[in-house]
Amino acid sequence: MKLNALAEFCSGISAEYAFGEPMEKHTSFKIGGPADILIYAVSVKQLCSVLKKCKELEIPYFILGKGSNLLVSDGGIAGAVISLSKMNGICVKDRGLVCGAGASMSEVCRTALENSLAGIEFAYGIPGSVGGALFMNAGAYGGQMSDVVLSAVCVTSEGETVEIGAADMNFGYRTSVFKTGGLIVASAELSLEKGDKGEIDGKMKDYIGRRKSKQPLEYPSAGSFFKRPKGNYAGALIEKNGLKGLKEGGAEVSVKHAGFIVNTGGATCGDVKRLGLRVSDAVFAADGIRLEPEVVFVGRDE
Repeated sequence: MKLNALAEFCSGISAEYAFGEPMEKHTSFKIGGPADILIYAVSVKQLCSVLKKCKELEIPYFILGKGSNLLVSDGGIAGAVISLSKMNGICVKDRGLVCGAGASMSEVCRTALENSLAGIEFAYGIPGSVGGALFMNAGAYGGQMSDVVLSAVCVTSEGETVEIGAADMNFGYRTSVFKTGGLIVASAELSLEKGDKGEIDGKMKDYIGRRKSKQPLEYPSAGSFFKRPKGNYAGALIEKNGLKGLKEGGAEVSVKHAGFIVNTGGATCGDVKRLGLRVSDAVFAADGIRLEPEVVFVGRDE
């Protein structure tokens, strides 16, 4: 009854929704059971309204970006999944960009290139959205989101908006106030610099070339499965212990890059979690280092 009431409310504010939507269609791992209801927010106002209604009806919710760093339970997600994928606008402001939370990082980088704006090249090929990248303080090739973000318009769990500056985002390695404090990114302003278009293009081509040569982009995955342990690298430890190619059902430790667990076809959440634990246990037994997942687990039986 509560979900029906939420659906009726969504219809009233022209928010698209679907019951029982398979989450495997919305994650880069191509894994995950159904969400009770999936709702697409297209504006900050609509997002606030949906959050307030969820609170009123006491329906739990989960905020979804591109689903690029998620492992969703085979049992799916209880309550509402609110997708920000359609809040994806990008516009130039001064020497920077204002980006919707659902904008893809690759599209952000291409827009920066078109306008000869430098500083975000490191993110070209990061398979996620602006909101997700801030949530995780995503980074690569010596750069990270904390280097370029100026401010963000956020929505609280109460459905209210607030704007915060970079100094209040509490960035750390693969963490931020968005991960620990419950704030939802609605849009972000990135501070960039005027640069040479040819040099920007060259860097982007170099970085994407490195990704393609070293990472198993031909298979569904959630990127690097484990956090980088202090003073070491997860992939190097996994490879050192002969774990490349280790399998559990349809899940496999990539033979191309040991830091990735890939879905070779039909992998379940259970397959991936069991394989991740086997890898973590093996590295701990051999080297005394406990690898911790970077991937976020969500869903009914997590």
